[in-house]
Amino acid sequence: MYVKICGLREPEHVATAVEAGADAIGFVLTRSSRRVTPERARELAAQVPEHVLTVAVFAGESPEQVRAVTLASGVRAVQLHGDHPHGDFTALRDLGLTLVRAGAAGVDLRCGAFDEDLLIVDAPKPGSGEPWDWAAVRGRPSGRWMLAGGLDPSNVAAAIDAARPWGVDVSSGVESAPGVKDAGRIRDFVAAARRAAAG
Repeated sequence: MYVKICGLREPEHVATAVEAGADAIGFVLTRSSRRVTPERARELAAQVPEHVLTVAVFAGESPEQVRAVTLASGVRAVQLHGDHPHGDFTALRDLGLTLVRAGAAGVDLRCGAFDEDLLIVDAPKPGSGEPWDWAAVRGRPSGRWMLAGGLDPSNVAAAIDAARPWGVDVSSGVESAPGVKDAGRIRDFVAAARRAAAG
């Protein structure tokens, strides 16, 4: 079970996620309470070992903006969230980075349909942090896809059982307050996801 922890802003939470066994760590570089500067993302990404993917998250920015900020942040992957056209992914392919497409469950659910490497299937209201009908997508997405939307340490096992994803992605579900990550919840989330996959 591939696990991505998103919206990290503090070195200690990055360290916790790595130690807990997260496969990917996301830094938000778009409009958000979790936003970090490219310089901050570079500092945080520098403490992440090679085997953990570092991801710059965008929503609505042009490929030119994404390219400039990504290069400044020193990450190894780009995530475009929302209604980005196929051409945006194609325009970034030459960066040689992992491309991640994220969108609501109603979008094209074939990983690779937009030339992306990974797909995130989010709630109908992305970013709401509210649980949704995870079983509704079971058997529909294909390839390397992660389930997101309303996940937390207490429900991730049920969500995995309902949707059967390749991976899971969490942000608000490992926070003690909006935008404030909680080390204990990060550890609990990763452990719960791995237990569910093993079971």
